[in-house]
Amino acid sequence: MINLNSKISALPNIGPFFVRKFERLGVATLEDLFYHVPARYLDFSKVVPIASARVGVIVTIHAEFQSIKNIYTRQGTRMQIGSVKDSSGKISVVWFNQPFLIKTFYPGKMVSLSGEVKLFSGRPALITPEYEILSETDKPTLHTGRLVPIYPETSGLSSKWIRTKILNAYSGITIKDSLPKEVLSKYKVLDLKTAVKFVHFPKDLKEAEEGRERLAFNEFLKLNLRSEARKLKWKGNIVANKLKIDSSLVMEFIGSLPFKLTESQKTATNEILKDMAEEFPMNRLLEGDVGSGKTVVAAIGAFAVFANGFQIIIMAPTQILATQHYQTLKKLFEKFNVRISLLTGEVKKIEIGRSDIFVGTHSLIHSKIDFQRVAFVVIDEQHRFGVEQRAHLVKKTGTPHVLTMTATPIPRTIALTTYGDLDLSVLKEMPKGRLKVTTWVVPKQKREGAYKWIEKQIKTNRSQAFVVCPLIEESDKETMQDVKAVTTELENLRSRFKKLKLGLLHGRLKATEKNEVLEDFKNRKIDILVATPVVEVGIDFPNATIMVIEGTERFGLAQLHQLRGRVGRSDKKSYCLLFSSFRSGNAYTRLKAMERTHSGFELAELDLAMRGPGEILGTEQSGFPELKAASWSNVELIKKTKDLAEEIVKNPKKYPILTNTLNETLSN
Repeated sequence: MINLNSKISALPNIGPFFVRKFERLGVATLEDLFYHVPARYLDFSKVVPIASARVGVIVTIHAEFQSIKNIYTRQGTRMQIGSVKDSSGKISVVWFNQPFLIKTFYPGKMVSLSGEVKLFSGRPALITPEYEILSETDKPTLHTGRLVPIYPETSGLSSKWIRTKILNAYSGITIKDSLPKEVLSKYKVLDLKTAVKFVHFPKDLKEAEEGRERLAFNEFLKLNLRSEARKLKWKGNIVANKLKIDSSLVMEFIGSLPFKLTESQKTATNEILKDMAEEFPMNRLLEGDVGSGKTVVAAIGAFAVFANGFQIIIMAPTQILATQHYQTLKKLFEKFNVRISLLTGEVKKIEIGRSDIFVGTHSLIHSKIDFQRVAFVVIDEQHRFGVEQRAHLVKKTGTPHVLTMTATPIPRTIALTTYGDLDLSVLKEMPKGRLKVTTWVVPKQKREGAYKWIEKQIKTNRSQAFVVCPLIEESDKETMQDVKAVTTELENLRSRFKKLKLGLLHGRLKATEKNEVLEDFKNRKIDILVATPVVEVGIDFPNATIMVIEGTERFGLAQLHQLRGRVGRSDKKSYCLLFSSFRSGNAYTRLKAMERTHSGFELAELDLAMRGPGEILGTEQSGFPELKAASWSNVELIKKTKDLAEEIVKNPKKYPILTNTLNETLSN
């Protein structure tokens, strides 16, 4: 007996070759096949007699073949021209370069043909219509005469072939619903079998939408159940090193800071300190725009742990960012005798005696340092670390309080589901005195004028500039090809800015070389720093007031916003120039949004609507789900399924089938 969990190979005529093809579409099981929803539908539902077929109208006719033959044009094109008839009249049918149709159709063959009626040699004809042999048993048509689904395809798997396999699966399987009838009634969704039928074999678009809504409900429910399961599993832990928060000491540290906290920073700090006083470990996400002061909030939490005599780990995705944190924390804690060590793949700055804070990259995970007294782990730019990396670090440190941070604004819907197991703190405003960066989209014809303006700014105001080149491959990893491209751009700019000093920075430089370049830039020995976006985080030079981004259409808005955040870090007026070859279309609309919008959260929502979540959170998201039926913009459905997931966790016996998802997650 085949069921939803059966492999796709359980269907007839699907061997290893087609299994691999389906894998490209993300289809491994029959359930995956049913969730492979159509991208659109062709409306072939208007079945008319031939006499009623009008030019310019999409119709379906049921007719009998009279003749069909190959004809060669003067240009060498092979055409298949046929004639079909019904009781009301005749019409010509034309295909191009499909000679096998001569053997498929012959006089007397009954067919269903769907397509737009056009003029051919001055008369109405069906040009390259969809076709289907009519059965003598009056079996409903699959590829014509109805709302016909068009699926996401891959080489060797056409929509026509996929439709046939979905019909085979639907006809040969008993679909058991995981939702009880009372839940279906409460949330006003279809039973699963009807939903699958409506998505793949709809009578009209209303049915198709109702069916898709139920499949989307299932997708979001599964995501929310996993989040609830992870939350349940985490809260089953007890902290290894219990903390007592000394408010007076914490306030003394806050008072020593050279600035006042924003209201958002105060709120986030209170949430973190409250969590740290609990017996079960904190698992919180701190989200805030570039420059909103996340590091300071993490430092306050770290100080509370230091006051208890325990250790802290702060992990960053790159050596540059780890070094930046190390330097920032040294300044913040210089009055309090906090011992801080830096550990990366190439740099080890270990404080004499026992360290209180370890700052580093993923090298921390593999180091031989004893982390038995660690009570607090901070993971910065958390989406750049894999799930296993994070889990390994937490496991190595016992059960600490965990704060993950991101400068990538996460849209509300994604935060509710993908990060639903984390408590969320958001830094909404920027510190006082932070100026908005003026942003311009610069077309090709204005590039030379932009270069002259940049040169004048650098010479007149003693400013400095970044020029960032996009990665050639769509990945978060830098390749030798990317290094070559950025090196070529450096040479181009050297020939343009002959009187200025230029430097190069990319991820493949050795640590000593990177530090030398950054030191030269800091000391104004470099006027223009040409770089790849791998170094988008952690560079903080107040004198840099110009950010130039090449190939901007290759970036997501959130990443452009992060790069823009590298300037405007002082009281000097700063600018961001977005070089683009586009003057219209979707890409241009996105870029123009950068000119008027300075909120990373607004830009993230816009990017989600226009490009999808992968563009917001990076191309190599460990465990990030790709939705098939659902849409991230469906806030109402996300809320409904989140409520149901919480109800299932509270009353697991009431939902025996659904609790399997919970149990599977808890056992992993």
